[in-house]
Amino acid sequence: MKSFATLSLLVITLFFSSCDETKKVIDVAGNVQLSGNYTVNSIEGNALSAIKPSLSFAALSGRVSGDAGCNTYFADYSTNVNSLTIGEVASTKKACAKNIMQVENRFLETLANVGGYRIQDNVLTLYAKNDQSVLITATKNQEDDN
Repeated sequence: MKSFATLSLLVITLFFSSCDETKKVIDVAGNVQLSGNYTVNSIEGNALSAIKPSLSFAALSGRVSGDAGCNTYFADYSTNVNSLTIGEVASTKKACAKNIMQVENRFLETLANVGGYRIQDNVLTLYAKNDQSVLITATKNQEDDN
């Protein structure tokens, strides 16, 4: 009976440690898939024309950065299957024209609400934490496909 209990404990331990390792592999794969440079096409359903912020995800450092329209920004990020958490965003503080600052402020505020992502046909879609509504769409830059 004692050997059965020991064997059961060993099987349970192996099961949970293998699940943890599988999760780590999935998280790394998500980071690698997300890696690259993107140009933002829309924010909360509003198409952008002249002022297009950028996103650059670096898998090794777990950092997202880019041009918000006027200022540069950066933040830490983490993935878990299809969820995406972006940490507190820091940015430079230059002042630009009002229309540029409006797009930038909306973009940076929207990043704080990101909770999920999907990549399909080189288009990154970022979803809201609360209701999974589309927050941002961005196209992967061509030089990243090589």
